[in-house]
Amino acid sequence: MQSIVPQGSTSVLPYLVYPGIALVVLLVIGITFAKLYKRASKEVGFVRTGAGGEKVVINGGALVLPVFHETMPVNLNTVRLAVERKNSDALITLDRLRIDVKAEFYVRVKPDAQSIATAAQTLGLRTMNPEALKELVEGKFVDALRSVAAGMTMAQLHEQRSDFVQKVQQVSSADLAMNGLELESVSLTGLDQTSIEHFNANNAFDAEGLTKLTEQIELRKKARNDIEQDTRVQIETKNLEAQRQSFLIGRDTEFARLEQERELEVRRAEQASEVAREQAARQREAEQARIEAKRQIDAQQIEADRAIQEAKIAQAQALELARQEQQIAVQNKSREESQAKAVADQARAQAVVAEEAVRTARDAEVAERQKRIELIDAAREAERSAIAIKTQAEAEKAAAADRAEAARLAAEGEAEAAKLRADADRVRFEVEAAGQRAVNEAANLLSSDQVSLQTKLALLKVLPELVREAAKPMEAIDSIRIVQVDGLSGGGAGAVAGVANDGGGDRNLANAAVSAALRYRAQAPVIDGLMRELGFEGGTLDSLVAGAAAGAGPHPAKSEAAE
Repeated sequence: MQSIVPQGSTSVLPYLVYPGIALVVLLVIGITFAKLYKRASKEVGFVRTGAGGEKVVINGGALVLPVFHETMPVNLNTVRLAVERKNSDALITLDRLRIDVKAEFYVRVKPDAQSIATAAQTLGLRTMNPEALKELVEGKFVDALRSVAAGMTMAQLHEQRSDFVQKVQQVSSADLAMNGLELESVSLTGLDQTSIEHFNANNAFDAEGLTKLTEQIELRKKARNDIEQDTRVQIETKNLEAQRQSFLIGRDTEFARLEQERELEVRRAEQASEVAREQAARQREAEQARIEAKRQIDAQQIEADRAIQEAKIAQAQALELARQEQQIAVQNKSREESQAKAVADQARAQAVVAEEAVRTARDAEVAERQKRIELIDAAREAERSAIAIKTQAEAEKAAAADRAEAARLAAEGEAEAAKLRADADRVRFEVEAAGQRAVNEAANLLSSDQVSLQTKLALLKVLPELVREAAKPMEAIDSIRIVQVDGLSGGGAGAVAGVANDGGGDRNLANAAVSAALRYRAQAPVIDGLMRELGFEGGTLDSLVAGAAAGAGPHPAKSEAAE
């Protein structure tokens, strides 16, 4: 301190201590005041009670002293309270129908001192808690909804929603004002008919409403069905009309297209005809020009050819005249030469003639000599050939005489042999006739039974052959179809295909088949007659077997014949 405040100077400490203390005191007072001073906001006001009486603070603040004061906050914001009634709690309308309603109520504490004091007194802290506030005032809202709904039908509720909301607001405003609240607005967010399953048939309101609802539903169904059917008919009628119009349009379009195509084709044909006619005219003109040019060219060519031919002819005539003159000259020269040659040739001919005469004489002598030699040779050869021919003829003559003699001898031998054979035949026939006569005489002496027996024996000899020949047509049978109803051993009802039942009675299938096959024999009556002569019945297998069995026993005639 002594170092801070030098000696001889005035001390400033008193000047700093007192203001500091005053400042601290002010700070303490300020802090205390700030702690005890409570401000209200736009959203929350409060009511101070206690010393000094009740004071509502909205836009400002107030000193709240502990022990002496008590505050109650009041929410000044708008609170949304949703109320929903549906199903069994649904509202009942004037026409006894139930409707499900969902409404939102927007309420707030009316911003005046009286309403805030009333809200603080009746609601307390519920203004700060929307759920608690809803629990308190929901009954008022529901009562307002029910009272208004009871005076309107369901259709009116649906069509006049704003009136319904205003009436609810009017009804509930008075009750809310008693709690310092005001209804800012009401929103009807849900309005629909309650499902019919929640209607209680034992309830008078629900029974009446259920009857009306059912009646309306059925009428609506009927009306809807009528509308749907009418609509369907109208749609189909409209579709039919549209299709008819479409077809008519298509037909007209097609007619127009065809007419246009026809006009185009006619126009094209006319144009093509015009072009063709023009082309033909141009071609004709061109052809005439070409023909005229060709005619002129040909005329010129003919004229040129004629000139050339005339020149050639003149040239040929000149040449021919020259050639003839030359030939005449040559001929004259040749004649002179020929005359000279003739003279020379004559001389040579005379020489040649003389020479040839000598040669001819020599050749004639040689030829004569050769001729004589050849004549001698030919005579010798002819003589040799004549000798050979004569020798051969004599040999053939002798051979022919020998062959004639041999033939004669052979004919004589054959005649002699024939004569001998005829004699032998005559003798044999005489012997056979004598034997046959003796046999006939012996046969004539036999009894009728023996004759019958002989006849039967003769038939027996040829019977196999007759049966075999008679059965040949059966070889042509390709197959036998059997239709048997009563079984193989049954009778009566069975029949062989292609063969009628001969009325044989109780016969088996094999007998019927054999009997049917036996009918295809050739000359069956003749064969059966012959077999019947022998004691056999060939018409059926049973009769044939029976006849054979009977024939196996002792036959009196046969035994007698054997004896």
